Amino acid sequence: DGAVLNTTTHALTFTSVRDTFWKDYEITISSGTSSGNRSVVLDRIVTKLKLTFTDAIPEGAATFNVTPSSWYYGVDYTTGEPSEATANGTITVNIPSSEIGSANEAVSIFGFSSATEWTTDVAVDCKTSDSGVLGSATITSAPFVRNRVSEYTGPLFGDNGSMMLSLNTTWDDSYQ
Repeated sequence: DGAVLNTTTHALTFTSVRDTFWKDYEITISSGTSSGNRSVVLDRIVTKLKLTFTDAIPEGAATFNVTPSSWYYGVDYTTGEPSEATANGTITVNIPSSEIGSANEAVSIFGFSSATEWTTDVAVDCKTSDSGVLGSATITSAPFVRNRVSEYTGPLFGDNGSMMLSLNTTWDDSYQ
């Protein structure tokens, strides 16, 4: 969402990143080329943070707010590498009224990533419509890498422990 193209820095930057694929694919065309048909497989160039809150969402909750210390909203369209890092930018997810009182609700965010693992701290909170904080947690040194989901599960509104990290490294089969 909200794509902005910068041809000087070769950056394509988004206000909200979605699942994104890219490929550097060179073709040589000559007078003897018989077919214009090519079969190209694109590679995923994003990482995903998935947060699952095991306790019930309290009455009055309006938003989940996820604030990574560093998060990539852009990609260099010539190399596929992440660009346009944002420091402490908050991603706000509105909570539907149908989820109030429910447990095990999940929030997922995408960001561009390189093939080399990197880490960042992530602050998470839940606020009321008038910005009162109902619950919060901090995840330190969360690892991210291209084509991997970093999953954290735990309570946000109670004080019975910290969130747990597990990495789901397998994505569903691709659609062809």
